[in-house]
Amino acid sequence: MNKKLGRIMRTNTALYLACLMLFTALGFLVDTRLGILEAVLSLGIFLLSLHRSKRTQQTVRQYMDRMAGGMDSARSSNMLYAPLPMVVFNAQTDEVVWGNDEFVQLAGKKDSLFESRMETVVPGFRKSWLMEGKRECPELVGWNHRLYRVSGVLSRPEELTRGDEMMAITYWMDVTESEQMRTTLEMTRPVLAILMVDNYEELMKACPESKRSAVVAALEEKMNAWAADSGGLLLSYDRDRYLFLFEEKSFPDFAEHRFHVLDTVREVVAGEGVAATLSIGVGRDGDGFEALFKNATMALEMALSRGGDQAVVKDRENFSFYGGRAKTTEKRTKVKSRVMANALGELIDDARQVYVMGHKYADMDSLGAAAGICCIARKRGKKAQIVIDTEKNAVMPMLRRLMELPEYEGVFISGSEAFLRAQNGALLVVVDTNRPGSVESEQLLETCNRVAVIDHHRRGSSYIEKMALNYHEPYASSASELVTELLQYLVEPVNLLRAESEALLAGIVLDTKNFTNRTGGRTFEAAAYLRRAGADTQEVQRIFQSDLPSMITRYDIIRKAELYHEDIAIAALNEEYDRVTAAKAADELLTLQGVQASFVMYRKGDGVYISARSLGEINVQVIVEALGGGGNSTSAGGELPGRRVDEVKEMLLTQIDNYFA
Repeated sequence: MNKKLGRIMRTNTALYLACLMLFTALGFLVDTRLGILEAVLSLGIFLLSLHRSKRTQQTVRQYMDRMAGGMDSARSSNMLYAPLPMVVFNAQTDEVVWGNDEFVQLAGKKDSLFESRMETVVPGFRKSWLMEGKRECPELVGWNHRLYRVSGVLSRPEELTRGDEMMAITYWMDVTESEQMRTTLEMTRPVLAILMVDNYEELMKACPESKRSAVVAALEEKMNAWAADSGGLLLSYDRDRYLFLFEEKSFPDFAEHRFHVLDTVREVVAGEGVAATLSIGVGRDGDGFEALFKNATMALEMALSRGGDQAVVKDRENFSFYGGRAKTTEKRTKVKSRVMANALGELIDDARQVYVMGHKYADMDSLGAAAGICCIARKRGKKAQIVIDTEKNAVMPMLRRLMELPEYEGVFISGSEAFLRAQNGALLVVVDTNRPGSVESEQLLETCNRVAVIDHHRRGSSYIEKMALNYHEPYASSASELVTELLQYLVEPVNLLRAESEALLAGIVLDTKNFTNRTGGRTFEAAAYLRRAGADTQEVQRIFQSDLPSMITRYDIIRKAELYHEDIAIAALNEEYDRVTAAKAADELLTLQGVQASFVMYRKGDGVYISARSLGEINVQVIVEALGGGGNSTSAGGELPGRRVDEVKEMLLTQIDNYFA
């Protein structure tokens, strides 16, 4: 075996030696001294080559002895001629030292293999994983139109000294067929989507009965044209819902074009300007059709809760969002409000404790909605407590007014205090947010086993899941409007305190920008109810008055704003500002002629805050959500810790470009 191994590993030095002898002979013909010098150099080179060859053979033999230790000669021979291709190369110089017959056949270099380098034999092969101590190459190696999974190990002499060489031993397993089969299986995995015409009722009402079938036919033509290239199956299973089954290989194209059927469907217009909109829920990566349908249903619910006119993809773990740029329309009924009011009343009756909690750094909408819930609980004989940070908030004037009332004595508590007091059977009502990371106290949220959510913000990928009641209406102007609708079924106007009615009205005024933004007929109905309950509009106006220094600071922010895309105002500020002042500056930027959206970025601690506002044509929630924020289509915000203002500005500009792409 050793003779065979030595013969295999012996480098072909005969040609080089012949060349050296020829040059030496020519040297003697020219000059004797030159010939003697060349002879000495040739001898030195030959001896050095012989020494390196013997040391290499010794290193490989040591490795082979360790591998084959205890095995007899026959078993060692079986290892050498195993069907799995093997190659040994110098880890420092990349020179191939030895390869078994299988590897020699793969390389196609029977005579010159042992004079080559690994990067020449296998183009693109990297040995870094071996140097890092790994036993398997992290990616498959493509070679001669085949795929190989490569494993290996580094071998050192028993006593490593300076100049000793490390040998790399690699084993090559052909996985071409299995990888092709795996890829085929992945590309043919089923994907299930539910398509819903989310304004079907409005379309049917907008056109005469004789033309309704034509509108439906036009819708189906758009959807069929979109689905045709995928080879999938599109079926109608309800008057406004369609089931679309296709293979995974078609999904990347749908995602790359951001489900452009959302745009083509809007070309179908019924009556006087009512354009069709579509919501799509896609289920992927399920263990079966039942799991796929469940994922698609969850995705569709997410799309509808975010305002519709968009596609949401749900896989095993995450949500992905596409579209959602169109203006939303009011799609609520009083039936749902009445049902939710009765359900909330029953939850309060059964609760041992009632806590109301909004988002961090409470605003007037959050406080107003919380005060409305306190009124409902008081009417049903329960004392609700509002979880709020009494130091860090944007509602101090109204907070002080409520604290002075005898009905609100001991009502306001901190999140840590509520967490310590919470008992089994406590009800937590979360208002003006649906994200667990945004609430005043996440500990309290996790502690309470019964949670009711009342919110108007578009749902994000992270939302409160364990809900006994979910009154989520992204078409409403504010959480205060939603709570006011519940009050109409549970409380008489005379039972609502004047301060409570003004807090609710202030919340509506704040989120509608004085009834100019996201205002529907139901918004004015809620305001009329609060006015009958005693709300003073002049007092509400005084709540929003600011002092002279704040106004000067606000206009200083506006002065630093720049226009982007001609209709987007962006103010990037390296100074720290008050959150309310920055938000008001973003609102005021919308009063500039031609401005459709505004973004104010400012430094806060070690991070950057963003306040975003829109008149409705541009959905700022979609843009800010890509940066980790949230909100609704006309009012959004976010916090980016550990970032600089210039970095966040570049990220924002990129997302704006993507939005209009």
